[in-house]
Amino acid sequence: MEVAGDTESGSGSGVVLSKDGYVLTNTHVVTLGGAAADPKIRVTSSDGHIYDATIVGTDPIYDLAVIKLDGAKDLTPIDFADSSKLNVGSTAVAVGAPLGLSNSVTTGIVSALNRSIQIASSALPDSSAQDAPPQDQSTPGQESSPFQFDLPGTQTQSATKSISIAVIQTDAAINPGNSGGALVDSEGKLIGINVAIATAGSTGESGSIGVGFAIPSNIAERVSKEIIADGTATHGLLGASVQDASSVAGAQVSGAYIAEATAGGGAEKAGLKNGDVVTEFNGAPISSASDLTAQVRAAAAGSDAKLTYVRDGKSQSVDVTLGELSL
Repeated sequence: MEVAGDTESGSGSGVVLSKDGYVLTNTHVVTLGGAAADPKIRVTSSDGHIYDATIVGTDPIYDLAVIKLDGAKDLTPIDFADSSKLNVGSTAVAVGAPLGLSNSVTTGIVSALNRSIQIASSALPDSSAQDAPPQDQSTPGQESSPFQFDLPGTQTQSATKSISIAVIQTDAAINPGNSGGALVDSEGKLIGINVAIATAGSTGESGSIGVGFAIPSNIAERVSKEIIADGTATHGLLGASVQDASSVAGAQVSGAYIAEATAGGGAEKAGLKNGDVVTEFNGAPISSASDLTAQVRAAAAGSDAKLTYVRDGKSQSVDVTLGELSL
């Protein structure tokens, strides 16, 4: 996939969703990291056909986008796997065009699940900050911002905000150009959409160091269906200001500390109070504010979720109906 703006250009990969040419990729691929609002997109399929493509819709909150290939027919859609059933150690195969090398395949394993990462993004609306952790607060180990989109080419946009996304971690080699491509299991079914890589050292040089990330297929499937149907996707809103519990004096358990529950929001309606520490969301462990934000955003607006939290040293659970993040 080649993307060209007025002054910028880049490349990435994508996943075929339908016979008539709907393709799933990353927002940062089709917008060149926020540098191009109306880019020209050319897609070369695995069998060598070249298509012009238009953007159906983008979702900067989870960095997913759907494009439509002009005149495409009889394409082979990918089969989705249930990413909630993945295990650490399962086979993971990354497919795409790393460094412009089309139809490349790298293999490895799923090295971690329910990981959350924060990535700077220039495509975010101002409303994305609703109940998100402070921009200067990140999960321990992220202070040097080692995560970046694996997008080749020069980016001129200066990102002032970041997204928190829940990801699959893999040691399958992911390099610039793999963005938007498939991460599949041993049966060739989609388990994730390649989105980012970790970098080593202070130079931030791009390239695989054995730590890559993909958006789970269950999230990608929901978001892509909403984009195809409505042009946009919805995301959950908890209705609370959160911060890392580890940064709060006297906190006895790691998690997302509720600094303030918004009046009338989902958290308040469910009975959550200031000072509660959320430790689990829909079965996913929560060890930081970023973890909670990523899991809440992964859920659809208006959906029900089960939270586990600690109050006065006691753990308890509650059902919460999420609000809708305004875009």
